[in-house]
Amino acid sequence: MTIRDERKQQTRQTLLDAALKLMSDGRSFVSISLREVTREAGVVPTAFYRHFRDMDELGLALVDEISLSLRRLLREERMKAHGAGHVAIHSSVMMFLLYVRQESRYFDFLARERLSGSVKIREAIQRELNHLANDLVTDFRLFPEMQNLPTEDLSMIANLVVNTAINWCGEILLLPAEQVRLQYELSLRAVNQLRLIFVGAMHWRSNPTQLAKAV
Repeated sequence: MTIRDERKQQTRQTLLDAALKLMSDGRSFVSISLREVTREAGVVPTAFYRHFRDMDELGLALVDEISLSLRRLLREERMKAHGAGHVAIHSSVMMFLLYVRQESRYFDFLARERLSGSVKIREAIQRELNHLANDLVTDFRLFPEMQNLPTEDLSMIANLVVNTAINWCGEILLLPAEQVRLQYELSLRAVNQLRLIFVGAMHWRSNPTQLAKAV
């Protein structure tokens, strides 16, 4: 990478950081203007267009940043874990909640913009959550207890896990950093929620015939 490329990448990251900083006081992404972002980043507005076509594209870049790093982190954690046992679940939950704390600005953006704001960004976030769920489906097929479940059932379980984890983001980010006990209680509740999901999954058997009769 040349010095020019490094400076370009640095400016791009500065614009992303500026947007996140402007959102740190509770503002939504759609309420932030391009001029505010460039002013916060310390660049002229024309410099913005060397990196993004518009604010939506900047928002999509934020989604990519957090989703790529999260998928990488979860992939590494899954390689360490074996099966859906209590130890593996506890380790994964602790790692995830710690990462949410470390990257609080990104996860605050993800949790809030997932349900409001730009349609393009909402759709992008949902696509990334679907990717995470698909990764989990692949992992589930390695568990002897879940190998015989149909893909539709595995997808349902995976989406339940992902949506539950995203809900934790909002909760953990609302807790002050000094509230260690509340954070610990949240982590225990999160572990139990995942254990409950997996216990149910191990015994789940869909029955289309009974479902059709009930309808």
